[in-house]
Formats: sequence, structure tokens, C-alpha cells
Amino acid sequence: MARNPPVISTEIRAKLDAARVARLATLEAGRGPHLVPICFVYDGSVFYSAIDRKPKRAPPAQLARLKNIEQTPQVALLIDEYDEDWTRLWYVLVRGGAELVSDPAERKRALEQLRTKYPQYESGMLTDDAPVVRITPVRVTSWGKI
Repeated sequence: MARNPPVISTEIRAKLDAARVARLATLEAGRGPHLVPICFVYDGSVFYSAIDRKPKRAPPAQLARLKNIEQTPQVALLIDEYDEDWTRLWYVLVRGGAELVSDPAERKRALEQLRTKYPQYESGMLTDDAPVVRITPVRVTSWGKI
């Protein structure tokens, strides 16, 4: 039986739309968690992130996050804001399943959304053939000044 996607309030959606970075946690086979900062976009039902042209230690196909997702698709995505005024702190924690986008139309939509959110991508930092990861939320929790 398919689970209903979690409801994300308009307040949380506003935070997600404004947030510039998230942390993606994947699981390394037999070794534990792997955590990387990512650029992302939320389209109202799923999150997208792409492998852009910022310097990496390995070619895209060899990146740990992509290999980990292929082996174990369960991921966590943390979007947060820290402030010295602790009354302004908040976070959104998304748990769900991740996979590489294979459908060309979906990839194109995701890349367009990412380019809209991040103007840096318009300068060639995000190619049309960039690997795109889709994260489908299963559970969303939040805390703080949402």
C-alpha cells in the first residue's frame, strides 16, 4: 500500500523556498553515514538536487552520494538556519527515498527549477546532462521559528 506524502505547511514551504543550502545524508555500505551540503529545490511534492560543476574530488559517476543512493536509497535531508539569536533557530528534517532521475522531461523540469533558484547555474555551472537526484519525502519534521 502506497503511503500518503507528508503535508508540508505553507510556512515550511516558504522556508524551503528561501533556503540556499541543505545537508544530504546517505548511507555508505557497511561504513555509516555520509553527509554533504547540496543545493536543492522543492517542487511541492519532491526535492531535486543536481551534480553541478563545482569542483569535486571524483567524477560524477564516482561520487559517494550517488553510489550510496544506488545501494541504499533511504536518505535524510536537513534544511536549517542558525542565528546567534536562538529564538530565530529552525530546521526541517526530511526522510525519504532518493533515486537518480532517468526521465528526460522530469530532468529538464528539475534543472529549470534549480537554475531559477540559483542564478549561479545560468553561467554554465549546471549542464543539461547533469545527474539529478529526486528525493521523495516519507516523513517531515520541523522545529523552531517556522
